[in-house]
Amino acid sequence: MNIDRMVMRLAGVFVVTSLLLSQIHTLKWLWFAAFVGANLLQASFTGYCPLVLILKRLGFKSGAAFQ
Repeated sequence: MNIDRMVMRLAGVFVVTSLLLSQIHTLKWLWFAAFVGANLLQASFTGYCPLVLILKRLGFKSGAAFQ
C-alpha cells in the first residue's frame, strides 16, 4: 500500500470516527472532523501533509500525490 491510499484511508477513518463520537458523546468532536478536512484542503494546495512524514518514517512507499 502506498502513502496516498493510506492518507485517504486514515482521513476517512478519522472523519467517520469523529462523526460517530459527536452523536454518542458531544458535538465538540465535529471540530476534529473539521481539522481533518482543513488539513486535506491545505495539502491539496501545498502538497505538505504531516501524516505523510510519519508514514514515510514507517516505511510506506511514495505514491503519485505525495513524493
